[in-house]
Amino acid sequence: MSACVPTRADEPRREEHSHDPHSPPTRPRRPHLAGADVSASIAVFLIALPLSLGIALATGAPLQAGLVAAAVGGLVAGRLGGAPLQVSGPAAGLTVVTAELIQRYGWRTTCAITVLAGLAQLGLGLLRVARTALAVSPAIVHGMLAGIGVTIAVAQLHIVLGGIPHSSVLDNLRELPAQMVRVHPAALSVSVLTLALLVLWPRLPGRAGKLLRKVPTPLVAVAVATTTASLVGLSLPKVDLPSWSSHALATLPEGPVLGLVAAVLTITLVCSVQSLLGAVAVDKLVAGRRELSAQVERSDLDRELLGQGAANVVSGALGGLPIAGVAVRSSANVQAGAVSRNSTMLHGVLVVVAALLMVPILELIPLASLAALVMAVGIQMVSLHHIRTVTRHREVLVYAVTTLGVVFFGVLEGVAVGIAMAVGVALHRLTRTRITYDETEGVHHVHVRGQLTFLAVPRLSRTLHLVPRGADAVVELDGSFMDHAAYESLQDWQNTHTVHGGSVELVGRRSGVRIGEPTGPAGLQALTGAAADGTPDCRCHPWTPWRNHQCEIPDAALPHDGQPRDAQSAVTDGTTAPSDAASSDGTMRTTGPDDRTGEPDRVTGPGVPDGPHQLARGISAFQRNTAPLVRGELARLAREGQQPSQLFLTCADSRLVTSMITSSGPGDLFVVRNVGNLVPLPGRESGDDSVAAAIEYAVDVLQVRSITVCGHSGCGAMQALLTSEPGAAQTPLRRWLRHGQPSLERMSDESRPWTRLAGRAPADAVEQLCLTNVVQQLEHLRAHESVARALRAGALELHGMYFHVGEAQAYLLTEGHEDRVFDHVGVADLSA
Repeated sequence: MSACVPTRADEPRREEHSHDPHSPPTRPRRPHLAGADVSASIAVFLIALPLSLGIALATGAPLQAGLVAAAVGGLVAGRLGGAPLQVSGPAAGLTVVTAELIQRYGWRTTCAITVLAGLAQLGLGLLRVARTALAVSPAIVHGMLAGIGVTIAVAQLHIVLGGIPHSSVLDNLRELPAQMVRVHPAALSVSVLTLALLVLWPRLPGRAGKLLRKVPTPLVAVAVATTTASLVGLSLPKVDLPSWSSHALATLPEGPVLGLVAAVLTITLVCSVQSLLGAVAVDKLVAGRRELSAQVERSDLDRELLGQGAANVVSGALGGLPIAGVAVRSSANVQAGAVSRNSTMLHGVLVVVAALLMVPILELIPLASLAALVMAVGIQMVSLHHIRTVTRHREVLVYAVTTLGVVFFGVLEGVAVGIAMAVGVALHRLTRTRITYDETEGVHHVHVRGQLTFLAVPRLSRTLHLVPRGADAVVELDGSFMDHAAYESLQDWQNTHTVHGGSVELVGRRSGVRIGEPTGPAGLQALTGAAADGTPDCRCHPWTPWRNHQCEIPDAALPHDGQPRDAQSAVTDGTTAPSDAASSDGTMRTTGPDDRTGEPDRVTGPGVPDGPHQLARGISAFQRNTAPLVRGELARLAREGQQPSQLFLTCADSRLVTSMITSSGPGDLFVVRNVGNLVPLPGRESGDDSVAAAIEYAVDVLQVRSITVCGHSGCGAMQALLTSEPGAAQTPLRRWLRHGQPSLERMSDESRPWTRLAGRAPADAVEQLCLTNVVQQLEHLRAHESVARALRAGALELHGMYFHVGEAQAYLLTEGHEDRVFDHVGVADLSA
């Protein structure tokens, strides 16, 4: 059975109970350990083992501390945390902080600080403030991690060269030339071999390479380096794991109170932010795998904070390193197919077994190999992707300041400097107002760009007084905020200017809103949509109900020649939003509400001009209101090229605005539109391969991850199919519609279940054919070689969609179990 499911979120799903209400309650099922969780736990364990030892080495802590933290992170955080698939343990992001604490207070006091940080996390979790941590600017977080990565890489470089790192980055940089002179050949060769494997192993080509790449890269790098060093007989410092009976545990903290408080706050901050951001990242990874999104629940961030706090309390008490969510292990857990928190917990069990039974094997690992592994992790923390992202959002200054602050002053100090810089940048943007003045054909224009606050009043006043007395003036306000001081200043000047015989026309961001006869507050009131020149104002807003998307002007509002006195008075006052400012589908159509410029598609009424006049007004509104907002993003797309994630194939019907119904922006969708959203079978297009060419280009060149076929209600093509007469003259339209004939035959086949809408039957035969056509065109898609190849490789997904124009309601087609079962798409499914 096929169905189209509405994307409504207002109908909560009820659990269905299959047992008879009068029968005795069923016994709870025993916990089930899925095979996917077992295999995923092994993959994570093989990554965690060398990394845990390497991070412990980098901090200067006992090497057992890394194993303790890995085991506790898997068992405690894995069981109590709110992110089922996030793997916690010793994290590279905590290396610099922990190393500094060990240098200053000693190992046992550092363990006590870890316990106190865990208690602080428990308190924050009980206060349910986890979401607040996500309010920190990503530029600060990425800058903090980049600074930590630089510090790690510089310190571990000394061990790679056969030396001993110093406590500060400046000392490490200062001593680096001398260390390069005293390089240890054996340590360097093992390190280079480790780094080479870390780089080359994920890039092994061919089928054999694909099979070998399933073995975790860190394990391969350390194992090969260890084996090579043992076979060649290199004399190198190696892992030394003393007896567990002599393992140092936490003690009461000793040291200055303020210093200890700062240390606790630093550990709490870094652990919490890294874990919470990791949980959000894991949710995104799960959402990208449809088979997992239905089984794995979204992260509960407050519970995750409680789980991390409990894990740090236990780890610190047992003499382990501080714990946080780890991106590398979490990503490996998801990619390996884990379906529950059992994989995380089982990986902790495997770490315990290795710590107890594999000590002789672990003691063969050269320290230089572990140092190279950790150095590579530090380098990866300086992400080029993050740098490009913060540059695109004009926050590179915050990123750079935070990074340098962490490198030269420490984590807490660097984050504080970064926050101060972020606040300064935000205030600068808030207070930055550009006011310009020019004269064109006797009309004096004052342009105000940005927020108009009391800080800009002196410049505004100076600029307004450049307008000569008695002159015609136009003041264009392009901002979303005006405070009372600016309002009064503008109002006073407006009244004074009109008293001296001048005219003032105020134009806001809302397209076409003007004042012909300003009279104090009434003039500024027009910025909200009320016309002051006697012309009836038009209050059509983009994407809100209006009659036939038309603004009708009564005869009384027109002069004797039948033309409106002010064409702009018939224009809407909708504000353009940056994210919705431009159409993303690349199709050519009239610049009207489809581009969210605030201009109506048509202005009707006796004698009102249409066609090129309205098109020109729409283009003008785009250049004035929308182009400044999207120019930066379009410039980036022009430089980098398009990288859409979806091919969206839909009907050419003018009522279907793809960017609106998908909330997409420039570069998101590769759109193909034709009459009837048809996908001709390969070789059936008879000289016109445009659809097949678009599919091939989208799949093979652009490498889109999904294709959506979208039909809609009241489709004229489907109506023509139903009413077509055999033997009629073959016009271009009829020749094209023959590709929809299989949909008509499918609907007429009584052996096939009819496609339907969830909750109701199709309204008529036309709607039935519209729904059936979506299903049939998806089958046509599968017949194209490029699509079939991508489907076999698991690199592509196909989706069906139906848009009911009259209801403004989208419906999604999903695949079921046996036939075609269509499940309700609720808010949880959409947000995942």
